[in-house]
Amino acid sequence: MSGRTSEQVRAGLNHPVIDSDGHTIEFMPLLHDFLKDVGGSAIYERYVQSRPQPMLGRGTRDRWYQMTPQERQHQRVTRPSFWVGTGNTYDRATAMLPELRRARMDELGFDFSILYPTGGLEFPGEKDEEIRRAFCRAINIMNTELYGPHGDRMTHAAVIPMQTPEEAIAELDHAVGTLGMKAIYIPAQVHRPVPLIEEAVPELAARTTYLDLLALDSPHDYDPFWARCVELGVAPTCHSGGQGWGSRTSISNYMYNHIGHFAAAGEGLCKALFFAGVTRRFPTLKFGFLEGGTAWARTLYDDICGHWEKRNVKTLKNTLNPANMDMPRMLELFESYGGRVAKGRENDLGELLGKMTHHLEDLDNVDDFHACAIEAQSDIHDLFVPRFYFGCEADDPSNVWAFRGKTKLNAIFSSDIGHWDVPDIRECLEEAYELVEDGELTEQDFEAFVCTNPISLHGGMNSSFFEGTAVEADAARILKENGGNSL
Repeated sequence: MSGRTSEQVRAGLNHPVIDSDGHTIEFMPLLHDFLKDVGGSAIYERYVQSRPQPMLGRGTRDRWYQMTPQERQHQRVTRPSFWVGTGNTYDRATAMLPELRRARMDELGFDFSILYPTGGLEFPGEKDEEIRRAFCRAINIMNTELYGPHGDRMTHAAVIPMQTPEEAIAELDHAVGTLGMKAIYIPAQVHRPVPLIEEAVPELAARTTYLDLLALDSPHDYDPFWARCVELGVAPTCHSGGQGWGSRTSISNYMYNHIGHFAAAGEGLCKALFFAGVTRRFPTLKFGFLEGGTAWARTLYDDICGHWEKRNVKTLKNTLNPANMDMPRMLELFESYGGRVAKGRENDLGELLGKMTHHLEDLDNVDDFHACAIEAQSDIHDLFVPRFYFGCEADDPSNVWAFRGKTKLNAIFSSDIGHWDVPDIRECLEEAYELVEDGELTEQDFEAFVCTNPISLHGGMNSSFFEGTAVEADAARILKENGGNSL
């Protein structure tokens, strides 16, 4: 630590600090009251009956604790998270009580905060449609009532279920159009049963799901939802995890499952949006991928550029096409240099070489970049860099990767306060600024990180996003100077 508090760090800056990803922890008894109001007593009772301990708000995870190690091994039940929130009493209360959070904003060094739920992150994954829709509606109404009076210093993101575009649009219209919410959270993927398994062995369908990434190869067309986001001026931001799928399925080790899982989920959606041409079809739409940092984004961007360079459609047809192979020349080389490889295998050689020139591809449909219409690497830059924003926690040293090299990525400062990885919320801004003190970031980079980029993300979609807030004047100036784009 530098010896300066977060409040002192903020006092030394000539620009505001925006926390792009703080967390609230729901007081579940109150949320259940809202659930009853929205869904009625029947839906609430059905929810209660489906959860062993509903008042804890984490009932779906209870099954792991009720099993023996042998049962976990036999059923391969993934180790759930534990102690999600902090054990710091003052900080825990801050994450639950809007007035206390507001009272501490200056102490934390934050001028403005964009808040996300905790338990609410899981509601869009609820399998029961009626419960799912009622819960999302209830938490959005609750957070509007709780945090709306503090709109000059904070705003709470709406929870949007994404099982179908119609369901998503319905809640989007209510949250933004009716309630006046300005930021939204969407899951990065929807778990869907494999149709063949669902038909043949329905009892296994829930354990053989695939990830619908809402763009590429989805059974639904989500373009109407993206179009509605543009119309309403909201940037879709995802805050989903990858625990429980891929390699993150340890039955005993939460840390094993947790490390890198936000990045994995964010990468899946980001890559799908790009290759499905969403950023091409909606040229003003911006996306946020929270809590995963930028290391994966840097690698993804470089990989997309490298893959296009080696596998663009012209290269595929001209350089990589097996039909272009000079077979007489190949035979000549085998005869001259084949030695033991070819001796006595003349018949095998002919068959092998024949297979080498044969392919099943339709040459008119081999361009994996066709949806985004890439003709030059500059197209990749334009469809990726100004359109995607990446939430970085304060203590992540890889935050610097966003600002290095010829192409800078849009990193946005995220506190993640309220959760276990922030033992003292007063240290978040202080930790982030250490990269400047250590010479890893310039002051200009830091301003982009905590101020310019978050203003560009949300204000670039909705020029009035920051009106009436503590950062109104700075936001107006930055949006005017940059035309709503990042630096």
